[in-house]
Amino acid sequence: MRFALSAEQADLGAVLCSFLAEGRRDLAVLGVEEVTDPVDLVVLFEELGHHAVGGPLVERYAVLPVLLGADLAGQGTASVAFPPHVPHAVEADRYYLVEGTTLSEARPAATLPSVDPARTLVELVRGPVIATGVDAARAFDLGVLACSAQLLGLGRAMLDLATGHAKARAQFGRPIGSFQAVKHHLANVLIGLELARPLVFGAAVTMKPRDVSAAKVATAEAAWRAARTALQVHGAIGYTAEYALSRFLTRARALRGAWGSLSFHRTRVLEAL
Repeated sequence: MRFALSAEQADLGAVLCSFLAEGRRDLAVLGVEEVTDPVDLVVLFEELGHHAVGGPLVERYAVLPVLLGADLAGQGTASVAFPPHVPHAVEADRYYLVEGTTLSEARPAATLPSVDPARTLVELVRGPVIATGVDAARAFDLGVLACSAQLLGLGRAMLDLATGHAKARAQFGRPIGSFQAVKHHLANVLIGLELARPLVFGAAVTMKPRDVSAAKVATAEAAWRAARTALQVHGAIGYTAEYALSRFLTRARALRGAWGSLSFHRTRVLEAL
C-alpha cells in the first residue's frame, strides 16, 4: 500500500510555504487554529520549521487545543510546561502548567537563557487549577510530533542552504559541490531526512507513543547531521551569527532536546518492543 498526502494536504503545504517565504508570520489569517488532524499538523509544522518561525508554536497550535478544548484564536500567544520532560515554557502572553492530568494557570517567575536567542524560556509558578482529568498523554505526544515535524523542516532548510552554497562557492577553479566528498556528505543528509519522514507521518497516523518517540529520535538525529554538514560546507562563514544559517543551527540545537530528551524517547521505544 502506498501512503501519500491528499491534494488538500499538499495544497496546505504549498500555501504555507509561499506565505512564509514572503516573510509573513500572521498565521491567524490562514486559519491554522482549525488544523487539528495529526497529519495536517505535521504538514503545518514542517513548513514552520523549514522557515524557522519562532514562538510557542507547538504549544499553541498542537498542545493547548487538546488541553483546553477551546479555540485559541484571537487570545494572543500561549505556552505550557510539562514537567519533567518540558520543565520550562517558551515565552508567551499566557502560561499553563500540566502536572499529571491536572491543568493549571501559571505565571512566569524567571526568564532563562536558551541556546537559541530567539527562543526565550521562562520558569513557571503554579496558579489556579483549570481542569482535572485532561488528556495529558495525547497532548504531550502531539507536542513531540509537532517538534519532530519542525526538526524535519529545519533539516530540509539547512540541506537547501548547504547545497546552494556548495554550488556557488568555488575552490581550485571548481564549485565545491563538484567534489565527491562534499556530495557524499550532502547525500547522507538527504538520506537521513528521507528515512525520518515516513516515521513522522506514520506516527501521525497511529499516534502510538512508541511511534511518536521513534519519529522524534530520527528527526533529531537527521536535523543534527544536517546542521553539522551545513556548517562544514559553509566553512568559517557558517559560524557567523548574522548569517542566515545561524537561525537554523540554533533552532535545531534547541529543539533536539525539546519535548523529551533523546534518551527518554529511545527508552520509550525500547520498552514498547
